[in-house]
Amino acid sequence: MPQNNCRPMFAQSLADRFPKRATSWRLIDRTLEFGKLPLLMGIVNVTPDSFSDGGQFFARDEAVRQSLKLLDDGADILDIGGESTRPYATPVEEEEELRRVIPVVEAVHKARPDAILSIDTSKDSVAKAAIEAGAQIINDISGFEQPAMIAVAKDAAAAVCAMHMQGTPQTMQDNPFYEDVAEDIYSWLLARRDALLTAGIDRDRICLDPGIGFGKTHQHNLALMANCWRFHDLGCPLLVGHSRKGFIGKVLGDKEADRKFGTIGAAMALAAQGVQILRVHDVLAVRQALGLFAACGGIDGSEVQIT
Repeated sequence: MPQNNCRPMFAQSLADRFPKRATSWRLIDRTLEFGKLPLLMGIVNVTPDSFSDGGQFFARDEAVRQSLKLLDDGADILDIGGESTRPYATPVEEEEELRRVIPVVEAVHKARPDAILSIDTSKDSVAKAAIEAGAQIINDISGFEQPAMIAVAKDAAAAVCAMHMQGTPQTMQDNPFYEDVAEDIYSWLLARRDALLTAGIDRDRICLDPGIGFGKTHQHNLALMANCWRFHDLGCPLLVGHSRKGFIGKVLGDKEADRKFGTIGAAMALAAQGVQILRVHDVLAVRQALGLFAACGGIDGSEVQIT
């Protein structure tokens, strides 16, 4: 067979391509280690109005059942939230959000004590109660801009994920604008990382999320998806939540299309860029696709040896 010295650009290890890529994330009582494949964060929306599965898991028992299913499907983390953050969503009062999520966190922690739970909230009181109920991670779409939220994370030694959003869910899609979306969001993530460090959050507890779909046009989302590798220079794990979002339907040319398959394709592109955590609805499908992608050399050009 003719020899060809040309190798694909990904025929190198992730460490060689992205030397500043974070390899671990410290939680309250353990440390997550990142390997070749992204970890999967399963989405549990305890809401009546989330953009994709609103109402399906609003009842406590249904939310707990879905949580356990996602863990059985291979979720490495569960992200439990009680307030929809889709565009123009109605804000939820603190007491109602607590009523929705805390019983679910408690029940899942009791059923699976070793499961890693994340609370998806922008309210410090909800974050505090969730940590007391067994959560290890605070996932704040408002980027930990409130000192009270930082204080909760610091006091609990919780892991944090700070996400970029232009505006609020009620305003973010009115007219999003950037001079250079990847560069602008890099600068914002750098500033939030440094603000968290200054506030006393340990660097190895910080994760960053560019906020796909939060104050971005479809074109902005695609530009970010193609440039996530640039954010490794920040030295923190990256979390990307692209699952089932509107830009997928736009690319497919059908906003009513089943977005699971597009979600999988985008997940493969993110895995090739070394993104450490993917927040997804369809855990089993994404896990299987990524496993085959890696086995066939899609991450670093090396195939898996089958025994």
